[in-house]
Amino acid sequence: MGASVLYTKITQRPPAIVRSDGHYLETDDGRRIFDASGGAAVACLGHNDPRVKQAIMAQLDKTAYIYAPFFTVPAAEEIATFLTESTGGKMQKVFIVSSGTEAIEASLKMARQYFTELPNPQWQRTRFIARRQSYHGNTLGSLGAGGHKVRRAIFEPILATNVSHVSPCYPYRDMREGEGEAEYVGRLAEELEAEFQRVGPETVCAFVAETMCGTTLGCVPAVPGYFKAMKEVCDRHGALLILDEVMSGMGRTGTLHAWEQEGVVPDLQTIAKGLGAGYAPVGALLVGSRVAEALTRGTGSFTHSQTYQGHPIACATACAVQKIIRDDNLLANVREQGPYLGKLLKERLGNHKNIGDVRGRGLFWALEFVKDKTTKEPFPAADGIAQKVHRTGLQKEHCISVIPGAGVADGKNGDIVQIAPAYNISRADIELIVDRVEGVINAVFGAE
Repeated sequence: MGASVLYTKITQRPPAIVRSDGHYLETDDGRRIFDASGGAAVACLGHNDPRVKQAIMAQLDKTAYIYAPFFTVPAAEEIATFLTESTGGKMQKVFIVSSGTEAIEASLKMARQYFTELPNPQWQRTRFIARRQSYHGNTLGSLGAGGHKVRRAIFEPILATNVSHVSPCYPYRDMREGEGEAEYVGRLAEELEAEFQRVGPETVCAFVAETMCGTTLGCVPAVPGYFKAMKEVCDRHGALLILDEVMSGMGRTGTLHAWEQEGVVPDLQTIAKGLGAGYAPVGALLVGSRVAEALTRGTGSFTHSQTYQGHPIACATACAVQKIIRDDNLLANVREQGPYLGKLLKERLGNHKNIGDVRGRGLFWALEFVKDKTTKEPFPAADGIAQKVHRTGLQKEHCISVIPGAGVADGKNGDIVQIAPAYNISRADIELIVDRVEGVINAVFGAE
């Protein structure tokens, strides 16, 4: 029977998953694939957890759907309270949506509205500054905020023109020879300051950045002091700091919020993937005190709504997932197993002739592939290296799923794969992951 599904590659049907359990995905042809990517760094509890399913069923027995502008439900109140309390009250309000992209859209609107709600409204604030090789979602607004050349390319003529981009924090490729971390941070801060000046500091709503970069750069932890320096530039000009933690947040890097390790508090924060662990489509915008108080004193409302905001099933799912992360002490496990994963990857693959960098934090790691280890020359985009590694991993002799990413070097060329397993991973699981990943690398590139 012909396929009616519009696949990512229209004529290529991907493996059909008929069952999932724990760390494994079972295909209709009998493969048991170890899900070392958590899908897209989503399935942070693994698959088929009975506690989450029970919570979903319990919510279905109460209320399946309400329209949030008209009503609220206990599950929405509970997850919002949990999230604000998890920040010590630094983030005061929570707007619950169905995806990370939707959370980004809401953050851009919220940033704009904030400046219109001030006692002396700043209507000229219409611009955003983001970073190259970044990704913030695939709707027109969020894609316009992102800085990934290939994903933007065909849509460029219909994207908003009020976003400009500066360099990412990418020491592997961008730190100069002999340059220290403090000097590098200073140079990036000067670049951001120069961009504020170029577009007019009084026109900028916010600087938007992933706290720890995802697939379009490959799990790059910020250099110490980077986000403090970026926030200082924003504060100097009265602009907001928006941190995108859709992929890196909710425990992925070892703390519930990735910004906790950076010594900054954002004005707006987006979360999604680890919030509901894939059991329901759910994301959220967390609103800092500065913004929340301005809206409360102003119009008292947010000029934005969505049909499925605050969806009861999604909220109940998020509540259950976050209770499991807390009760099973999974953040401590991320902090314990993450360094072990990084250590094994570096020991087993760091010297491979086609791996230029092994980097990450928590259970969020990437391998960057290079054609030449000395010059860091990337493979040309046409070679499709990242996708080739991903596809090879799915073959029956390897049976492991990793996340491919491309364009990391310059927006077009440069390949990585990410490893982002579930938070309840064991030491033995990590050893299995590294064994299988090593087998995949050797199959694609040849042994060292």
